[in-house]
Amino acid sequence: MDNSATTKPLKEVLQAFMVVNEQYYANPASIHAMGVEANDLLMRAREQVADILQTEAKNVLFTSGGTESNNAAIFGIARSNTHIGKHILTTEIEHPSVLETVKQLSKEGFEVEYLNVDQRGVISLDELRAKIRKDTILVSMMHVNNEMGAIQPIEEAAKLIHEMSRAALHVDAVQSFGKLAVSFKGEEGPDCISISGHKIHGFKGSGVLAFRKAIRWQPYALGGGQEFGLRSGTVAVPQAVALSKAARMAVETMNDHAKNYRQWHDEILAQLHEYGEAIHILSTPQGASHIISFSVRDLKGEVIINAMQKRGVIVSTSSACSSKQTKTSHVVEALHLDEHYKKGVIRISFGAHNTVEDIEKFKQVLAEVMLELKGEIK
Repeated sequence: MDNSATTKPLKEVLQAFMVVNEQYYANPASIHAMGVEANDLLMRAREQVADILQTEAKNVLFTSGGTESNNAAIFGIARSNTHIGKHILTTEIEHPSVLETVKQLSKEGFEVEYLNVDQRGVISLDELRAKIRKDTILVSMMHVNNEMGAIQPIEEAAKLIHEMSRAALHVDAVQSFGKLAVSFKGEEGPDCISISGHKIHGFKGSGVLAFRKAIRWQPYALGGGQEFGLRSGTVAVPQAVALSKAARMAVETMNDHAKNYRQWHDEILAQLHEYGEAIHILSTPQGASHIISFSVRDLKGEVIINAMQKRGVIVSTSSACSSKQTKTSHVVEALHLDEHYKKGVIRISFGAHNTVEDIEKFKQVLAEVMLELKGEIK
């Protein structure tokens, strides 16, 4: 029940990866027949991702994952558009791969401002309108928050941004792609999108940064000129093919999974509400259905995790990226959570391999753990 941290690769994705490694292992930049075959596979994978995202193949860049995609988007757009300005907007609950990147840019002389979120984890469009400026060059915003599932209004935000500035909207869709509709379809929406393979039952070490159209952008890996000269280095064709397979399967099964996730989400929220003040629920019914975040009063998250793990149920604290840190998550801080609940945040997240039996087991184990720990909850 920790699919937001990573997912188990689907058998079909594993098979595609193995076939390419075994039969099409040549360097796609080579001009001999084997290289041409490998390059054809690479281009087919690129076209499939482009088709899903409603853009052109030349606007799809294969990366090593969400962190690289976010870094590349932010550094590339910001450093290439200083002739317009140096003002950047993001939110206070972004993934560290965004927050640390804009922090670095602030050291280089860029002006970074942060949008607040309400208790649902959602930005205010009025605040965005107030903070956007003529010299704003980039707005970076995650679609679905990885810790508590808040959904940002990216289409409405895009409309505002494009009306009031020349800024690009970068959307971190790592937690939303394959669960919610996200693409370049329509007139309004993101200018670039980040995707991670291992969040959609693909492989770690694979990702995509895609653009709506050609954009002023600075290359960040120089060398042999691969990936349109933007990211040099021999392209990992097996990872690209596997990612395109995972992306296609994620989109094709999205609606069916969404029905299950919403039902499970509502069932578990109903159970959590039964505990009254003993549990504070961070996620909302309006949030993404595949993520539920809650906190047990005056208990550390690790206590709950260990108690559930002993009974065969795997959950996590707020996020895998911050779970080993002792300080309170920046997302929890941004939600202004009561001190009694800050240390006990638990996240559960669904994936394609989850079943009704898994949900029933979780509900049963949660009840057992809450009963066992009842004396420790003040």
